[in-house]
Amino acid sequence: MPLKLEGSCRCGAVSFSVDSHTPAPYQLCYCSICRKQQGGGGFAINLGALATTLEIEGQDRIGVYCAEIEDDEHPHCEASSGERSYCRDCGSALWLYDPSWPELIHPFASAIDTELPKPRTRVHLMLKYKASWVEPEIRKGDETFDLYPKLSIADWHRKHGMWVD
Repeated sequence: MPLKLEGSCRCGAVSFSVDSHTPAPYQLCYCSICRKQQGGGGFAINLGALATTLEIEGQDRIGVYCAEIEDDEHPHCEASSGERSYCRDCGSALWLYDPSWPELIHPFASAIDTELPKPRTRVHLMLKYKASWVEPEIRKGDETFDLYPKLSIADWHRKHGMWVD
């Protein structure tokens, strides 16, 4: 059975649950979108979950943000296909959904109230775009990537024995 993740915003206007085979908060994203929308430490941590299992209370309090991207990989401004949901009352980032992968939803670890498994190693991605003031805490065994990691969230969980059946 996948792990049922329970989450909420800071003010309590929105709560949700979603099932996850990949609940380890191992992947730290330093891109400007994650950092500015959610990451107080200069990064955000997204989990993986099954989109069809998402249940929401307070749906009417949710806003959706689609970032515009213009960087070295996107020299012309384009809208991201990623839909970042947040609480319109308190601004808490809740999850990311991208229709390119309709079976998945990516809750922000910071919005999850369920106890999460602690990964032994982490992946630091999008380091090319980290803020100059950010000093990543890279531990022994951690992997680093200027852009995207080699393994998907599911593949990383399988490789590290953290996949939840």
